Amino acid sequence: MSNPEVRGCCSTPMVTEPVSESDAVTLAQSFKALGDPVRLRLLSLIAARAGEEVCVCDLLDAFTQTAPTISHHLKVLRDAGLIIGERRASWVYYRVVPSALATLSRLLDASAMAGT
Repeated sequence: MSNPEVRGCCSTPMVTEPVSESDAVTLAQSFKALGDPVRLRLLSLIAARAGEEVCVCDLLDAFTQTAPTISHHLKVLRDAGLIIGERRASWVYYRVVPSALATLSRLLDASAMAGT
């Protein structure tokens, strides 16, 4: 269950306008997904490909966790709408969802505070 709503919400930084209740629920799922060090590293490894996709087979070597554990973490990131995956034969290739990351970035944009 991906979360496409994260792409459309929160065009205004929360430092200039409060987040609505529905946007808070949607965004909390993304932040919860990023609250785990393994998932944060996975997202970073995928995002470091500058918009290109990465095979899960290339991600596994960066972790001591088992393949099923890494797959679970990738599913959490997918469900939060932060990455998308495409299966090809026995491997899945992942990319970040730039609009989802942009939404999180805009929400936390402290430079939007008055006087900065």
